Formats: sequence, structure tokens, C-alpha cells
Amino acid sequence: MKKHLLLSHPCLLDHGISTHPENAGRLQAILTALTLSPYKSCLDLSMTRLATFDELAQVHTPNYVNYVLSLEGMQASLDYETHLTTESVKAARCAAGLGLELVEQILDNKIQNGFALVRPPGHHSRPDTAMGFCVFNNIALAAKKAISKGIKRILIFDWDVHHGNGTQEAFYEDDRVLFIDFHQDNLFPAGSGLISQKGKGKGLGFTVNVPFPDSCRDDDYLYAFENLVKPLATKYQPELILVSAGFDAHESDPLGSMGLTTKGYGMLTAEVKTLADTLCNGKVVFFLEGGYNPEFLAKNVLECISVLAADTDPLVKSREEIQPYTKGIEDLINGIYETHAG
Repeated sequence: MKKHLLLSHPCLLDHGISTHPENAGRLQAILTALTLSPYKSCLDLSMTRLATFDELAQVHTPNYVNYVLSLEGMQASLDYETHLTTESVKAARCAAGLGLELVEQILDNKIQNGFALVRPPGHHSRPDTAMGFCVFNNIALAAKKAISKGIKRILIFDWDVHHGNGTQEAFYEDDRVLFIDFHQDNLFPAGSGLISQKGKGKGLGFTVNVPFPDSCRDDDYLYAFENLVKPLATKYQPELILVSAGFDAHESDPLGSMGLTTKGYGMLTAEVKTLADTLCNGKVVFFLEGGYNPEFLAKNVLECISVLAADTDPLVKSREEIQPYTKGIEDLINGIYETHAG
């Protein structure tokens, strides 16, 4: 079994324009860095898996899927900041399809973990509309694929600086997905990602939002993982973990106001990997979301990949070392945990 697989494709570079924040330079920086790294052998750029209509319709409404597919080869705007160029529809189908491929390979025991290095990103895309640079919801589609293959419990952990509203909406009434979202409070989308948004019906309690104040740092995130994500996930016992890995909470990012470092992303990845090793035989897939400083985006992604690809157990801080840096974080996390622990 090949343990680690990184999937991307050249067609993903053909979407969008260079002046947009979500441009091809982001992914190109990652691919260039990978070709110069020890992880080059894990990268496959040849997979041409395109998500089908039926696969896309597992999350999105048929009308929306038909509308997007009808725009293939055209230039169009799906909303005020989500624009299509002539190759964008193919790229969006490929971005979704590569995530589906990784989930299928993991569930078929061909690989242990993977990283979908894709664009356009996905976690803002709602069932019936595009939003926030996102066309199709790549991670939600992957979760639906896993469910169709018999998986009953999935943890989706979203650490992008913006709230994953589309993913939340896709599973808001579904207890087969525990959705935990770390994001900067009052950023984007407006009014989304509130602590009070906890799910509905069968899904009540299975949506967990952590709206951090701005300027939070590595230890704030690690503290929240240790004291919220880990106990809730341990209770839930997921069979698969999926991560919306946005890197726009980095201290250099122009679209966020957080203070995470490259080392912090590595430690956070180590925590996720350890959790996956403990709960679901290491089955975890990362999906590229945001991150708008290409230089540091590439460094942050490589840091995460180095942890995923390591044969030894990842080095994580001891519990005693992980203390919140920002005032009020302990009370925030304790309050959220108490709300969801029952």
C-alpha cells in the first residue's frame, strides 16, 4: 500500500485570472516547491478524474449543477467574487474529482492519507450557489462519496480563517458528519459560524463553531484542538477524517488577521494525524482551501505534507505546554465544549 498520495493536475492552473486573490500562482508555488522537495514522488499530476453530474448532485441541486456545467468554455460570474474563465468548469470538476479519488483510494486501502492540492477551493460553495471563490464544495462531495461507500461517521475539521458555511449547510441536519470549524470571528461570510449554529434535527449538536478573535496564535489553536476537537472526536469515533486546510490564518496572509506560523500548521497537522491514527487507522484527507500569500502558502503546505509523510509518530506538544496565548480563549473553548459535551 502506498501510504501517501498528493493529487493535483495542470488543468487546475487554467482557472481564473492573475489579478484575482485566488489565482493560479497559489497552486503553482506549491507545485514548484514540491518538485524540489523529498515528497516529489508522492505527487501525481496525471489523474484526470472529473466529478460527474450524479456525484456533484449529491451535494448541489441539479439546477445549480446544470447551470455551472452549461457555462463550460465561457466567461461568467457566479457571484461578485467568483468568476469563471473558459477553462474554469473543467478545473472545478477536476478539483472535486481529485478529492473523490483520494477518498475512494483510502477506503479501498490503497493509501493511508492524502492531500488534494486543488483549486478552485470549495468550503463556501452552498448547495444551490457559488460563493467566496468556490464553485463546487470539494470536501462535502468527498464526504458524501464516503457515506455512499458505507462510512457512517465522518469528522470534517475546517481550519481556514473563513467560516466553511457551505460545508456547514450541507450537513446541518446530518449526524453522519461531525463538522468542527475554526475561523476568525466576524470575517466572512457575515453572520456565519456563530456558536449558536449547532445543527438541526438529527444533526443537532454535530456542528461545532469556534469563532476566534483576531490575532490568535499557534497555541490558541492547539489549545482548542486539545480541549475541544480531541474529546468531541474521541466521543464521536469517526471512521474517516477530512480537513479543509486553508492557510489564510497565517500571520502573513492579506485576507485574514490571525497569527499562525508555519511551524504552527505543522503542529496542527501532527495533532490531526495522531487523532486519525488513534481513531480511524490513519485515514485522513486534506483539501486545499484558502491561503493568499503564495510564498508562505507553499511553505505551510510543505510543512503539513512533511508531517503527513513522516514514518515516525508526529511530534506534538505535551498537554502541559499547550496553553492559550490570547486572553479569553480558555473561557471560549470551555464554554463551547460544555455546550456540546452532553
